[in-house]
Amino acid sequence: MENKIDHDDIGYNDTPNEHFSEILDKRISRRNLLRGSVASAISVMMGSATLTACGGGGDDAPVVTKPETPAPVEKLLGFAAVGKSLADLVTVPAGYTATVIYALGDPLTASATAFKNDGSDADFENRAGDHHDGMEFFGLDSAGKPSASGNDRGLLAINHEATTNEKLASFFIHANGGTNTLPRPAAEIDRETSLHGISVVEVRKNAGKWEYVKDSAFNRRVTCLTDCDLSGPVKGNALVKTKYSPDGSKIRGTLNNCGTGRTPWGSFVSGEENWSGYFTRGATDDAARGNDKSVAALKRYGRSQGAASRHGWESGGADDKYARWNNSKLGASLDGSDDYRNEMNGMGYIVEADPYNKGKNLRKRTALGRYAHESAAFGKTVAGQPLAVYMGDDSRNEYIYKFVSTATWSEADAAPADLLATGDKYLDSGKLFVAKFAADGSGSWIELNISNAAIAAYTTYKFADQADVLVNARLAADVVGATKMDRPEWCSVNPANGEVYFTLTNNSARTAPDGPNPRTYEDMKGTSKQTGNVNGHILRVKEKDGNASAAFTWDVYLFGAQSDANPSLVNLSSLTADQDFSSPDGLAFSRSTGICWIQTDDGAYTDVTNCMMLAGLPGQVGDGKKVTLAYGATNVDTFVGKTPTADTLKRFLVGPVDCELTGITETPDGKTLFVNIQHPGEGTANANIADPAKYTSQWPSNAGYGVGKRPRSATIAITKNDGGRIGS
Repeated sequence: MENKIDHDDIGYNDTPNEHFSEILDKRISRRNLLRGSVASAISVMMGSATLTACGGGGDDAPVVTKPETPAPVEKLLGFAAVGKSLADLVTVPAGYTATVIYALGDPLTASATAFKNDGSDADFENRAGDHHDGMEFFGLDSAGKPSASGNDRGLLAINHEATTNEKLASFFIHANGGTNTLPRPAAEIDRETSLHGISVVEVRKNAGKWEYVKDSAFNRRVTCLTDCDLSGPVKGNALVKTKYSPDGSKIRGTLNNCGTGRTPWGSFVSGEENWSGYFTRGATDDAARGNDKSVAALKRYGRSQGAASRHGWESGGADDKYARWNNSKLGASLDGSDDYRNEMNGMGYIVEADPYNKGKNLRKRTALGRYAHESAAFGKTVAGQPLAVYMGDDSRNEYIYKFVSTATWSEADAAPADLLATGDKYLDSGKLFVAKFAADGSGSWIELNISNAAIAAYTTYKFADQADVLVNARLAADVVGATKMDRPEWCSVNPANGEVYFTLTNNSARTAPDGPNPRTYEDMKGTSKQTGNVNGHILRVKEKDGNASAAFTWDVYLFGAQSDANPSLVNLSSLTADQDFSSPDGLAFSRSTGICWIQTDDGAYTDVTNCMMLAGLPGQVGDGKKVTLAYGATNVDTFVGKTPTADTLKRFLVGPVDCELTGITETPDGKTLFVNIQHPGEGTANANIADPAKYTSQWPSNAGYGVGKRPRSATIAITKNDGGRIGS
């Protein structure tokens, strides 16, 4: 099987801007080599910790508790750490249960047929999509009304990021694996476009067990073809005028949705990530465009002329739903209203949805900028102060951003009658900033505004107006000297102190270390040598003076590494075998317990363990120490958070083969945790589609969910057997 392309690990930033690694360079040290080889034997047994209940004895006599006896104190991270595992199953600690509740293909309407999982199914507009990713829980009361305290019934809003493919076709959903030559059959393309987007699905407890509600009136699918409204400064701009929307007010669909967020007013937000690869451009399109400035913009977002698309959807026929994937200038108009040369400019935003009202279009919040969005994390709300939204651009050597609203927060907006109108108030007007990190542990937010002299004078790409700056935020960030980072993915705000955590997943192109990206090293995976920042790290930021602050301090909460790696150059967080991890991706704080949940999307350590989820008790920026890394004659300083202990960081879950752990949300009481298992079995070869014995994973059918043996992305519900909070 040929090597798969990791669409997250593609970089298009060739500017001379400083890498976080060069800053961490001015702070860390280049590592020569990981120690030796991995241990020959890996324990995969779960801990055998027992839960002790009050009372006991063989009779029915009541247990009398003396008034002065204090109530038992709940211990967070009281579970026994889960060992690393290569098994094709979901492993959770002793005393916990994980149940599959919603998987690819599950019907969402009463008329949709049961999923056969043999490649013959259709009607994916009315089924669960693929590659379950970020998600949020929205409570319902017993009468089906929105409820901030609904613990037994609610809605899950779930991203469906992508599909599993080796070449062009999403092979698990086609009977024979699909067509991998052009043109592709329209029927195959229609299935695949419907698998992308978002689900809103009702879930509930039934006899103590979680299930999804097949025919709920709340159930909804948003796909690549669902009308979405453009909102904010870019709406109506010349850059988003297309044949479908000549006035630039809307676009069909949302695409490659990855991380999520929940607004302070209770709506759902979703980030459009690796959308550019779905489009193609003709081999002579630069000349057709007159080599105008749009060529520079397209290249900066990964679409050079002649670039092939990820799935060949443009080849399905003459219908606009296929033609839109060709981003070439084919029409005669000056503004693009007779073709789809501007179609890609309508992708790459934070999208907001009202999860309770499927009659309202999603709104793309263009004021927050256009790039490969992951999640959107809202800073702590303070009455009378503006809101802050933190975001990362998930590609190698891209940037970290912050949006600050013009409107100041009013507590009256915490439970509004109209969620999207409140979104208009806070998300359509404000300032977009990009982060610049300094080697001394400080940093600054630089506004991306057309009035900035450097942006206004940029000759490589002449910005026309503020909407142009937002559409081409990467170019504007290049100009002001933002710091290149190691694939900024999810971010989340610690509810205890408002500090912001960013997962920097990895960077195979990292050659020069800097303060916030301080490691570049070699790591052997079997006989294969991996280089760069192989295992990734988690950065945290403390604002100097609230959401609108222009300055911050930073350090590294945790460095991913295998436990036996060089402690002075790689395993800087001194991780043990119960804590070691690689390629942090999903990240969220529990509002109930304050636990920081860390999920991995890894290819570097998967010869030792499948991807995993860890639970951490966060500290604060500055609780650790300064470390100097020695790379030959070069020293790099960085700041490392307090070394974790067995009581502050441990592995909670390991997933099935070839999966990514992603998506974390919980019920308000913290007693149910929902987690997504994405693309199990993605290492299967297309040629082996007819032989289930050659699938690298058969999950979740091997866990008793559904029919057929083709692996499926799915949502699981995790509960504690004693009814306690997750992570206690």
